[in-house]
Amino acid sequence: MDKEQKAFQIAIDGPAGAGKSTIAKKVAAKLGFIYVDTGAMYRAMALYFA
Repeated sequence: MDKEQKAFQIAIDGPAGAGKSTIAKKVAAKLGFIYVDTGAMYRAMALYFA
């Protein structure tokens, strides 16, 4: 990463069914960011370590 570039993350929080994933995917696409579904990541880790 270039010294002039800044890395940052955006977190979107809210209740189930509020549209967090939908909004997050659209924001990521608009800004050219990577969308990471952390909920799916945590569920996969829980299954792996269970």
